[in-house]
Order: sequence, then C-alpha cells, then structure tokens
Amino acid sequence: MAGHCVVLITAGSSGEGRRIAHVLVEERLAACVNLVSPVESVYHWQGRVQSDREVLLIAKTSANRFEHLVARVRQLHSYQVPEIIALPILAGAADYLQWIDAETQASAGTQEP
Repeated sequence: MAGHCVVLITAGSSGEGRRIAHVLVEERLAACVNLVSPVESVYHWQGRVQSDREVLLIAKTSANRFEHLVARVRQLHSYQVPEIIALPILAGAADYLQWIDAETQASAGTQEP
C-alpha cells in the first residue's frame, strides 16, 4: 500500500476509543484520529445478528505505518476481532498529506511494535 490511508476502527466505548486514539497519535502511528459517537453497528457474531452502540475512529496515516498501527490497535483493543480497515486516500491537499507524513515519522522516542 503506497501513499496515505484513512483507517476505520470501531470501539465498544468512548473511553476505549479515546484511549486508542491518544496512543495512536502519541506514538505517531496516526497524524489525527476523529471519534464519531455514537454509531450503531449491526453484524453477525457467533451465529447471531447483534446490534451495539459503538464509537467509530477515523485515523489518518501514511500507508507505511499501517501494519504498525494494526499491531498496536490489537494490543489495546478489547474486541477479539476488532474492525481495522484501511481505505486509500486517492487525492488530497498537498499540504495536508505532507502534514500526515511529518506527523507519522517514527521518532527516536517512538517504540515500534
């Protein structure tokens, strides 16, 4: 995956969503994470149709950070199978995309998973 992407992640509560968002930005795995709440999700799980209120995280990152982001979300998330879906950014304002690149550069103080 080249370039930049938007990553969709759902969380079971606003507290969990905020915690994940802060870690992703602090560790430079995402330049920005928006939290949209509440969202209602309807899905199949363990043979049944489920319906739950969740928080949707929308993370903007560089594609080369995606696998690290996935690994970190799996460490932090309470779900057995968390939603982590990357959508490529096909175009964007050049200065915004440069900002994403600058904010997702691993620094000396950043731990890689």
